[in-house]
Amino acid sequence: MIGFATDEIDQSAPTRAARLKWVVVVDGELPAGRAANAAICTAAATSRAVAGLLGDDAVDADGNAHPGLPWAGCTVLSADAATLRTIRAKAAARPDFFVADMPAAAQHTRVYTEYLSSVAGTAADGLDYYAISIVGPRNPVDKIVGKLPLLA
Repeated sequence: MIGFATDEIDQSAPTRAARLKWVVVVDGELPAGRAANAAICTAAATSRAVAGLLGDDAVDADGNAHPGLPWAGCTVLSADAATLRTIRAKAAARPDFFVADMPAAAQHTRVYTEYLSSVAGTAADGLDYYAISIVGPRNPVDKIVGKLPLLA
């Protein structure tokens, strides 16, 4: 299980002080709506699976609660389709990384079971990805994503 232990969660520290780094890499050639959808969907899977990722709820001066956000931050980067596939393969090979991905089939089907069937019928090296979410130790994550630009 990848995540933060209770004793290492420090919401008062800068994001760069966190042991783990979270990045979402999106296919930069997607239209804005599809890119946003892919990033959000992989982030949802990540926030559910990675312990301690979300901070405390914020409460404004009027007492309204605002759900917790990632206290350690999340960087959204851009890459081409071939680079996405390479990054996913490298990240998935590391046991100390959590990886959530969105195969292209997810945006080309309207029924979840059709998505599952489409992925099941495609060899791993035949899948195209629209986004990949990675959480892992800071330096190894940086080495895998290199100097990718922020998603514009």
